[in-house]
Amino acid sequence: MKLVKTSTLLLAIGLAGSIVAEAQIRINRPERVIERQAENRANRKIDQAVDRGFDKLEEGIGSIFKKKDKNEKEEKKDKSKGTESSQGGDGAGRVSDGGGGSGSPAGSKAELKSYSKFDFMPGEKVVASEDFSQDAVGDFPAKWNTNGTAEVVTIEGIPGKWLMIQQAQNISYIPDFVKDLPENFTLEFDLIYNNWENKYAYQRRLFATLHETEKSDARIQNQAAGRGAVFEFNGGMKDGSVSLIQTNDSGGYTELRGERDMAPTINPDFNGKIFHIAMWRQKARLRVYVDEQKVFDLPRIFPTDIKLNALRFHSEISNEEEQMFLSNIRLAVGAPDTRSKLITEGKFVTTGITFDVNSATIRPESYAVLKDIAATLGENPAVRVKVIGHTDSDGDEAANLALSKKRAEAIKGALVAEFGIDKSRLETDGMGENVPAAPNTTPEGKANNRRVEFVKM
Repeated sequence: MKLVKTSTLLLAIGLAGSIVAEAQIRINRPERVIERQAENRANRKIDQAVDRGFDKLEEGIGSIFKKKDKNEKEEKKDKSKGTESSQGGDGAGRVSDGGGGSGSPAGSKAELKSYSKFDFMPGEKVVASEDFSQDAVGDFPAKWNTNGTAEVVTIEGIPGKWLMIQQAQNISYIPDFVKDLPENFTLEFDLIYNNWENKYAYQRRLFATLHETEKSDARIQNQAAGRGAVFEFNGGMKDGSVSLIQTNDSGGYTELRGERDMAPTINPDFNGKIFHIAMWRQKARLRVYVDEQKVFDLPRIFPTDIKLNALRFHSEISNEEEQMFLSNIRLAVGAPDTRSKLITEGKFVTTGITFDVNSATIRPESYAVLKDIAATLGENPAVRVKVIGHTDSDGDEAANLALSKKRAEAIKGALVAEFGIDKSRLETDGMGENVPAAPNTTPEGKANNRRVEFVKM
């Protein structure tokens, strides 16, 4: 299954030598990537490509070498349409499915029901958000540190900007703006891989590390620099796996380790698919989810006296033509308490109900939040609630207002259809960008403004 197909032009001498090879996704300004891929893959692709060369030649020339100034114009055009900026994901800090929803095969979209066992509850307040919207395509992001290199790119057919990671050995990517990871927090990010094939690959691994360290860049060539936990996303040989490992004072691995085979999910058939990774800490406990699957739940992975203060992504990719992409990183703190806040305080506010880009289509990752709200309403049958949608200030004010109203209606529809709540108990409204909870000047502020309120009537 391939989410996106494109044509990569390889030039040879003479018409008979014109060939085209297929890749999974098309990246903005990919000249260097294409040159490397052409050199490495020409010999083994030529047999299949000759037959297709002439009919795809014109298409390949016109599509592969996209100019940066054209993309910038398209981004401005998207903003002028009058809804929240698509650069920031889906209006809630996450990317849309790009044609094949997160957690589903390419060409189909995950339904809300497919997340019926998904119990992940995002933190109450967003304290760090990164979608690379403030960074120029081709640059390494300004708020990050590394001992190697990576660059911000756009991907055709998938909203937003992404950090592209290529061939790397012991390279770390450190968001310096993440400085405190308290006893209760959630971390989410989106991951895509590309050009993975059923061939030898010594390393196809990305690590996400939560650790305690004196300096965020200490032991930068290692997966960790102190006590904490490392989540490993491993492409393996033709198949994949995930691991969760405790680390000691020096960043080395302890014997506390969980492993899980993910061959049906992490394999070359899913090049170009968006994987949504969610991590949830509650004191000593850490849960990890890959799309709708809870892959780990380790109740004693963190020592009671640990002070987590740093996040690190670390990559090991051996094959030159392969890539991984990161975006829509979201750190939120605090435990949402739906029952207490809605019933005793009269209002519950959440950023955990998310939508597709510029759309009122609810993302399936929102299931647990909706289920919790429905349970609260079920326990209190006399309570009536008004659902109020809010947006950030990107785009046109009138369109944002209309979008916020549609999203509130979509939530009402889901509560009625999926959870059996009587529609007479629910009213809806939308405020657009007119009642911000935080300044719209930072990614974190915008993320907290993209919210839904449930107000007891």
